[in-house]
Amino acid sequence: MRGIKTDRRGFLRAAGSALASAPLLSIARDLAALPSSAKGREPATPAASASIKLNVKDFGASGDGETKDTLAVQQALDRCSFLGGGEVFVPAGNYRIGAITLRSNTLLRLDAGASLLGSPDLADYPLTQVRWEGRWIEGYIGLVSATDAGNIAIAGAGKIIGNAAIKGRVDAQTRLRHPALLEFTQCNGLRVEDCVTEQNDMWSIHPVYCEDVAFRNVTVHGGADGIDVDSCRRVAIDGCNFSTGDDCISLKSGRGAEGYAIHRPTEDVRIANCIFADSHWACIGIGSETSGGIRNVRIEHCKCIGARTFAIYIKSRPGRGAFIEDIFVDDLDVSGAGQGFLRINILNSGKQDEFPVAGDDGIPTVRGFRFRNIRVTGVPVLVQATEILPAKALEGFSLANITGTCGKGIFLANIRGAEVSGIHVTGFSGALLNTCNVTGSGLSGAARLEAAKIPAPIPPPAQPYQLH
Repeated sequence: MRGIKTDRRGFLRAAGSALASAPLLSIARDLAALPSSAKGREPATPAASASIKLNVKDFGASGDGETKDTLAVQQALDRCSFLGGGEVFVPAGNYRIGAITLRSNTLLRLDAGASLLGSPDLADYPLTQVRWEGRWIEGYIGLVSATDAGNIAIAGAGKIIGNAAIKGRVDAQTRLRHPALLEFTQCNGLRVEDCVTEQNDMWSIHPVYCEDVAFRNVTVHGGADGIDVDSCRRVAIDGCNFSTGDDCISLKSGRGAEGYAIHRPTEDVRIANCIFADSHWACIGIGSETSGGIRNVRIEHCKCIGARTFAIYIKSRPGRGAFIEDIFVDDLDVSGAGQGFLRINILNSGKQDEFPVAGDDGIPTVRGFRFRNIRVTGVPVLVQATEILPAKALEGFSLANITGTCGKGIFLANIRGAEVSGIHVTGFSGALLNTCNVTGSGLSGAARLEAAKIPAPIPPPAQPYQLH
């Protein structure tokens, strides 16, 4: 297993340079530049003859901001794919649309003066099965979506804007999930680059069950989550700018017995060179829907300039099961965080599932968390990592080269193999280091913490869970 993980880390190191060098010449070349997995599986490439270029105006799109151009845009996308693949161009203008679907081997290119404007009418978004908070439920399809597609891309400096008339994330009467802005399900070879997204109260960008994914230089504005990476493999998020009402980026993999049975982890993720501003929760949230597992995540060279809670928030609870492992964070500037730099909560984050994973299997395994070269400005708490179950302590935690100012220091509990070094912060009250049931190095002189209250075990169900 350790050799496999080394290869995965090689993928993460290569991801940024591969993306940065990929020219916008053709979708074939752009998507071929995405890194492959440790097992060497390459993304599929479109046919050599896939060079068609279509303009949505030629299919009757008006771009006047009032006429619904859904059919015209969809006709162009469908024809492009059916003729072998290529590019669909959206020239300057305001295009009012309902839900549209990308097909395989298609690049949707937006002119800098072009805007796709979401319809205010929910009838313009067909109902389908959607992933919502870790479960598959009935809901409205995304404004721009793709399912079971390969080699697809959205590029160009135009805008994709949801409609503010659609309030909330779930319809209060029907309980149907509202449409995401961009949603990609079970796609292989996906790129979103350079565009600006503006969303209402629902998630902005949601890839689920996708592989070989890249988001590069995307500006994400929204009233909820920015990018929710949900049970995806080989994902790179590079040079993006976030201003969101909830987590800027959230990594997820399913909730409860359903997610645990499906067992599709989020893995091999690189987040780099991004700027984060969140007004409700965290800059980067890992969890709380973790029942498929999350592993091999690298976050580096980013700026967190605003968060209502913590800049980095790793969260789960008993009943999720699976694992969170090999999280590496390097070279972060953190300011404007309402509660602190880092919180780890494996006790009680997120709502309990109707069908939780019982017993010890339901307690997430957590291991291999490393944080280094972090510069903080005025964070109320540097690290809050006490909500970890002693029955499955965090194995391997490193905190190195942390500088700046904070109101309180480091609080650790139930950790094996901690390494604390190079902590040079000022302005804090009380002890810099506070521990309970922690072993490792760099812990001398730590103040003693009281143990956290441990929740009661989850009993086994009367009947074994089955997907239904």
